[in-house]
Amino acid sequence: MESVITRATYELAPGRRPQFWRLAMRCTQIAGTVDVIFFFLFQALGSPVLAWVNVVSVAMYAGAYYALKNHRNKIAVILIWAEVLGHAGLGIVLIGWQSGFHYYLLMFIPAICVSAPRRWAVFALLALWGYYIGLDGLMWYIEPLQPIHQTALHVVHLFNLSVVFAMFSYLASYYLRMVVTAQRNLREMATTDSLTGLFNRRHMTYLAEKEVARFRRSGHPVGLLLLDIDHFKLINDAYGHEAGDRVLRVVADVIRDELRAQDLVGRWGGEEFLVILPDTDSANAQASAERIRNAFLARDWSAVIDRDADVTISIGVSELQAGEDLSAALSRADEALYRGKSGGRNRVELETV
Repeated sequence: MESVITRATYELAPGRRPQFWRLAMRCTQIAGTVDVIFFFLFQALGSPVLAWVNVVSVAMYAGAYYALKNHRNKIAVILIWAEVLGHAGLGIVLIGWQSGFHYYLLMFIPAICVSAPRRWAVFALLALWGYYIGLDGLMWYIEPLQPIHQTALHVVHLFNLSVVFAMFSYLASYYLRMVVTAQRNLREMATTDSLTGLFNRRHMTYLAEKEVARFRRSGHPVGLLLLDIDHFKLINDAYGHEAGDRVLRVVADVIRDELRAQDLVGRWGGEEFLVILPDTDSANAQASAERIRNAFLARDWSAVIDRDADVTISIGVSELQAGEDLSAALSRADEALYRGKSGGRNRVELETV
């Protein structure tokens, strides 16, 4: 339990993610609650010294909680380490190694390995090992200073073992959530355009190649739309790049809203977008393109650019043909888009095969 808090507090250096602050404060509350249970347990088992040690422990966790709340993480780390090392040492010296207080020291190992720089981690692990071995060796030569009944000792051992087992499980699940979240974030960063939230060019290429492979297996038609915002450079020049970014985000939303769930859309580059339409022939792809173009005409762009302006889009349409690769189909869509631009823009042009 204590190691979860310690791991969190080491993560709570300035600039770290705020969830570590919340985790650390929550865990100090849990640790303090366990020590309250210890107080009554040792009172019942006839060990008043250890009972009152837990009162000090609760006070230290309360101090660590308020230190974390006020972003004094170094103070919190010192309090937590002092509590765990001191509590474990006193428990072992007073009632013996079989009490199981040494289990809490082992919980520092993953906390140190995950949170500390390598050089510091080696030093900390060696120091922890030395402290652990020292306590173990000390109990070879001395008897517990305040031994308790053997049955009571078994109760304390089982309680400590259960708490550590539960907290190791919690720690493992917490680290797993961290890894899964990090992987998800990395995957989103690798596949998503940060401005529009659409797929980026690299991921769209990957998805398009999968559709080409499916087309070769099944023969189901695949339509492609290549879309380009008309006079986008003039929008940037007239209204500024911040307005241009707002336009790109809204354009992405408009395109996405007019597509089916199975359709794929990505930012292909600059003000250009690519849409892949599975199970769609050229005629239906052209209809989808017209629907998107009309959605642009119906949009109130003055709220986006902060002026009385319109944004239109030109679209080139192609359909994947037997025996060709993705680049050939995209080339025909690009040629159709160019014709639309040359023909006055705000147009949908179908490929010529």
